[in-house]
Amino acid sequence: MDIKNNNNNSKNRKSIGWIGTGVMGESMCKYVMNQENSGIYVYNRTKSKAQNLLDKDAIWCENPQEVAQRADIIFTIIGYPKDVEEIYLSENGLINSAKEGTILVDMTTSSPTLAKEIYDKGQEREILVLDAPVTGGDIGAKNGTLVIMVGGDEKVFEEVKPYFDEMGSIVSFMGKAGLGQHTKLANQIGIAGSIIGTCEALLYATKTGINLEQFIETIKGGSAGSWQLTNMAPRIIQENFEPGFYIKHFIKDMKLALDECEKMNITLQGLELVHSIYSKVKDTDLENLGTQGLYKILKEM
Repeated sequence: MDIKNNNNNSKNRKSIGWIGTGVMGESMCKYVMNQENSGIYVYNRTKSKAQNLLDKDAIWCENPQEVAQRADIIFTIIGYPKDVEEIYLSENGLINSAKEGTILVDMTTSSPTLAKEIYDKGQEREILVLDAPVTGGDIGAKNGTLVIMVGGDEKVFEEVKPYFDEMGSIVSFMGKAGLGQHTKLANQIGIAGSIIGTCEALLYATKTGINLEQFIETIKGGSAGSWQLTNMAPRIIQENFEPGFYIKHFIKDMKLALDECEKMNITLQGLELVHSIYSKVKDTDLENLGTQGLYKILKEM
């Protein structure tokens, strides 16, 4: 599809939509509102979770179809690939409801295969699609320091980039549709090992009687230092297991990565191990903890 190359960036568009106002989405949407002078059209399955945005002059929509009919650029960040498929590809979904030329930006961590399918369906209707998952958790969302990984057409990426720049400190165009999602899954594979290392280090230190605050301060500047150690380890020793990112969503992400590994005929034993540990609490209350809740799982084991 030919996309006009001009000097008007997305901040001149007056009609922006946002679907998904959960742990990450609410903060991200606030940053998008900083870039846009007019109201943003918002939808969430539970209206009360959008109330903070509505109090800041966001405009409520009763369903995704209404957002699609009113907005020129629509951002989504929802739960699972099945939710993405429904929001985008159902009879009243965004692809069938949006106007020609609408830009759809899915920031959910989802399936690369599904991202490519949504892109292709968009092409058929002259709708522009980007897959743009993020990393950085609730801290990155609140501080506007997310890392954003984008797949799709580069000209579309450049048009949306002013909004990405509001939400994130690192914004990277990774290439064709689906490569944003592939980048995020590779990121989750790296996190899987880092989380288990952080939790097991704290378990070991606890057994020895080391002061945990001193332990973190001592090692975080060395080769064991990591984002997980700096940001999640203090939550663990405070027994704060509230979700910046849910265990249940991380299980989903690891399963997506394992599915892609199967398609590519590769085996990642570390990822399989962490996935198997986390999956022990699937469909229990523990899956609603933050990813640092792995500490509780390992401790109980």
